[in-house]
Amino acid sequence: MANSKYVDTPYGTKLIKEFFSESMTNDQGEEVSTREIKKILETVIEEENKKKPLTDDALAKILKEKGYPIARRTVAKYREQLDIPVARLRKKI
Repeated sequence: MANSKYVDTPYGTKLIKEFFSESMTNDQGEEVSTREIKKILETVIEEENKKKPLTDDALAKILKEKGYPIARRTVAKYREQLDIPVARLRKKI
């Protein structure tokens, strides 16, 4: 609904959707902010074994176990938005 709608602010013209957080529903039916999911994703990646980093598929499975059923493609999208490289580029020898 807020796509391609703009508001004029003292800081310039902004997309209305910039003022709202996206959300999804977890396994318990609660609304969860995508920011919260991204923070959990970031934490899981920070704590991973750097010699064997987790793939997007493995990250999706971990998030599902934590109650956040999201697709591998969504994990990849969030990872890219967080400027986190793919598993093979995160690998430390």
